[in-house]
Amino acid sequence: MIPKIILGKGPEATRRTIGYLFGKGRANEHVDPHLVASWNDFAPDPGRSPHRDPKEVEAQLAAQLDQPVKMLGDKAPKYTVWHCPVRAAPEDPLLTDAQWADIARRIVAAAGVAPDGDTEACRWVAVRHADDHIHIAATLVRQDGRRPQRDYDQCAVQREARQIEIDYGLRRLKPGDGTAAKRPTSKEHFKAKRLCQDATSREILRQRVRRAVAAAADETEFFALLEATDVNVRLKRGPSGDALGCNFALPGDTNDKGDPVFYSGSTLAPDLSLPKIRQRLATTSPEPVTVRPGNPWHQATAATERIPHHLTHGDNPTGQGQLVALGAALDLLPVTAPSALKAELEQAAAVFERATRSRIAADLDSTRVLRRSVQAIWKDPARHEDGAGLAMLLDVALTAVAYAMHWHRSRQHAQQEAAAEQALLHLQVAYAQVAGPVLTDLARRSPSLQTKRRFAHHLQQAATEHAERILADPAWDALAAVLAEAEAAGHNPTAILDRALSQRTLDDAHSPARALTWRIRRLGERHTPGPRAQAANAHYIEGHPAAPRPPQPQARRR
Repeated sequence: MIPKIILGKGPEATRRTIGYLFGKGRANEHVDPHLVASWNDFAPDPGRSPHRDPKEVEAQLAAQLDQPVKMLGDKAPKYTVWHCPVRAAPEDPLLTDAQWADIARRIVAAAGVAPDGDTEACRWVAVRHADDHIHIAATLVRQDGRRPQRDYDQCAVQREARQIEIDYGLRRLKPGDGTAAKRPTSKEHFKAKRLCQDATSREILRQRVRRAVAAAADETEFFALLEATDVNVRLKRGPSGDALGCNFALPGDTNDKGDPVFYSGSTLAPDLSLPKIRQRLATTSPEPVTVRPGNPWHQATAATERIPHHLTHGDNPTGQGQLVALGAALDLLPVTAPSALKAELEQAAAVFERATRSRIAADLDSTRVLRRSVQAIWKDPARHEDGAGLAMLLDVALTAVAYAMHWHRSRQHAQQEAAAEQALLHLQVAYAQVAGPVLTDLARRSPSLQTKRRFAHHLQQAATEHAERILADPAWDALAAVLAEAEAAGHNPTAILDRALSQRTLDDAHSPARALTWRIRRLGERHTPGPRAQAANAHYIEGHPAAPRPPQPQARRR
């Protein structure tokens, strides 16, 4: 059950609200609007007065609600209307008018608008115009002329809604911590539908701004990326001329006056205000030390593979920082992925966004390698066109997201835990699509039975507790293929397998053979054997005739 509080102001605020509640709706969605409850249980009902003009009854109801406000005259508060839609989930049982009336009374009591037994409380009505929701409208002056005590009413209403879900057997939503992004309003949904948009402007802007933050190395590049993705930016400047904040708008998204509809960064998401964006960008500014060159897919995979260690052994700020960096990586992956994977990866990034924020302040110092390597992938995604780079990154990302889910669970971050769980499902689908063809191709290049036996023998000695699972794993042929390729390139297969096994435990790997396949491929391409290592491996191969021979250079044609 989702309650949402909206405040109204102005001399006609009550009349406008009542007119909307008993009108047809912006998309003719209001069906049979009528009162289910009110402050005195006999307020005039425009929806149940067949012998009177509905507009006349609406005016009468608005006047009665407004009476305490009018008595204060110029001393009335700025905001005079408290409007709270309360919606049930689609799968919830159909509630009766009497049940909705009870829910309305509990909501206004929890909010401090009309506490139980308070005969001088604010005046209010509950209007039902659809099976699944009601609207509660109240005026914010008590009948004794005082103002209601409604401190932290949004939190109080949410707590009451969680209890109502239990009492009525409704779908139970996850309690939040105030760090969730603001949901689009019904008005925004109707507008998106009218404009033939797949999502609301708020959601589109949130995605584009998050991607720009993830991709940019500094503030200048951040604003350039926004311009390149058709996002209009309006800076809020202080007296000194310095930018203190920024608003974002989409071209073509205008109000009834034709002006662009701007959203402040903090209303898109709590971490998208300009100060928060600057804090994020500071972690990607160039350092004076030289960053070692290498394959960015490998670097991103290695950094992501370390996230579970940070989550289990680091402090809370470090863990939160790792989740912020992982979210940024997921934000950029859809841009670099094949078109067939974009939808799943975009959904994974969209839902994991909720798992990147909590009340814990993030320490981003340990996330530079992951952020920079993902930015390098975004700038040049053509490397590993066979999909192996993306597959090995997604393989470790699955484990990282699973650890994120448990990290949030242990800290009672219910919404963040649920978001990580949803992201995991989308990533699993994407991973299966990209990894399947790569592993099938590797399996076709699997070495001879005798070579596989040699690899299996060492595996049984080096990883006794995992050997049986690995050898029975469908990805064993692919693992044997990358071991053979590494050996042919001059690596000692025993040494490289030992190194892959020592990188991180396989206890939590869904497919240990698959995890080792990506590790060995990464190690084989990243660490080229020197002359001595190649000579030693050649001697090793001589002692094992079944081992594949390193490729010999072709004679130069004359």
